[in-house]
Amino acid sequence: MKNLYIVLTLCFLALGGCDDRYRYTCQDPQHFADAQCQKPVCEFTQTCPEYLVAPVLEKKSEGNPAQAPVQQSTASNCR
Repeated sequence: MKNLYIVLTLCFLALGGCDDRYRYTCQDPQHFADAQCQKPVCEFTQTCPEYLVAPVLEKKSEGNPAQAPVQQSTASNCR
């Protein structure tokens, strides 16, 4: 039972150190306007926001509500 408490305590401590981070600076919507995230600087390392972030997420960060594209089923064309 004592080992269980130790394991649970270690798990809580390990998860307590978790933080939301971006792998690349230019993935963070707050840094889209930074000089390092603008062309031609970001093209060499391919860290431009349009390379790293889906266009839907980029539109949301600009404050425009993005709507997901609607796909229509074409079941009649399936064979």
